[in-house]
Amino acid sequence: MTPPTVAVVGGGQLARMMAGPATALGLHLRVLAEAADASAAQAVADAPVGAASDVAAVLALVDGADVLTFEHEHVPSPVLEAVAARGVPVHPGPGALLHAQDKSVMRRRLTELGVPCPRWSAVGDIADLERFRAVDGGRAVVKTTRGGYDGKGVRVVTDGPLPDDVRDWCAAAADGTGPALLVEELVPFSRELAVLVARTPSGRSTVWPVVESVQRDGVCAEVVAPAPALHPGTAAQAERIARTVADGLDVTGVLAVELFEVPDPEGGAPRVLVNELAMRPHNSGHWTIDGAVTSQFEQHLRAVLDLPLGDVAPVARWTVMVNLLGSALEDPTDALRDVLGADPGAKVHLYGKAVRPGRKLGHVNVSGDDLDDVRARARAAVARLRGESTES
Repeated sequence: MTPPTVAVVGGGQLARMMAGPATALGLHLRVLAEAADASAAQAVADAPVGAASDVAAVLALVDGADVLTFEHEHVPSPVLEAVAARGVPVHPGPGALLHAQDKSVMRRRLTELGVPCPRWSAVGDIADLERFRAVDGGRAVVKTTRGGYDGKGVRVVTDGPLPDDVRDWCAAAADGTGPALLVEELVPFSRELAVLVARTPSGRSTVWPVVESVQRDGVCAEVVAPAPALHPGTAAQAERIARTVADGLDVTGVLAVELFEVPDPEGGAPRVLVNELAMRPHNSGHWTIDGAVTSQFEQHLRAVLDLPLGDVAPVARWTVMVNLLGSALEDPTDALRDVLGADPGAKVHLYGKAVRPGRKLGHVNVSGDDLDDVRARARAAVARLRGESTES
């Protein structure tokens, strides 16, 4: 018997975290890794080395595969079209993935679908940008339409002169040497939320509970599931948006929708605006590994193979995920005895990456009935992995 083979472009931690569910389901996982020691290559036996932009490498990856999927969106459309021409299903497809690759395309389509977004405009040059930000007293968010992630390619500008990097972006966009730009209003949000939906090629979908995402320096630091004190109307709106986007863009697999929660001046249910999209498992869903009946990684595999989807109910009242961003330790595994001895309920997930300042090296999930206790325990576990003292 030959088990179904799922080919994955990208050898980072997201592909690594697919390995356990793939093994449990009896699937064969094949990963195109950027290097022989990439995070996923350490956990997946079938991990050829190659670039996502290399048509020959990707075609070799899908030879005999049942489906191609991704752990990042940075795969050129011609590569995906070559795979589709070979008759291998691509999930999410090139048409859907474009909306996660190009922010202008995404904003335009979401606006057509009636999905609430910040006020936005494409930027051709500095004059376009200055006209837009003059409406809000000079305040705006400038984004490169392609290539940005974890705060890169995003700059908040205020009422002063434009920062040099934004001027450079504008010049590059105007002369075609850099990506186009997008400008958005600086939303007065109260917090950031995220909602994940998984959708199959046949159109079935499931939505996990809406979570609160805490960002530091443009990078996700913590996730609380479910989002505390979330108005039922706001939760319902977020879930509707997730399904609308998944259906409207024909997304298959896991889709993460990052949201701004904006207070209602009349005291009613806060509303949400879509900030970003990711068409793959996402940092805001890592809590599901230990906190939900079916994790985002298992669900993604089920979805791209068009298998029945799993239950997404939480297994505890609260789950808090805290990211390990850098460490003073040469190897965070040196702290495992201390971490696991101090809190047997802390679930540690390390990615096998070399330590660099601010780099995502892993995360910790803690579940329980008391949110303050759960959050404190998750933070304490990560502090130990960072080589910090947890003594008061």
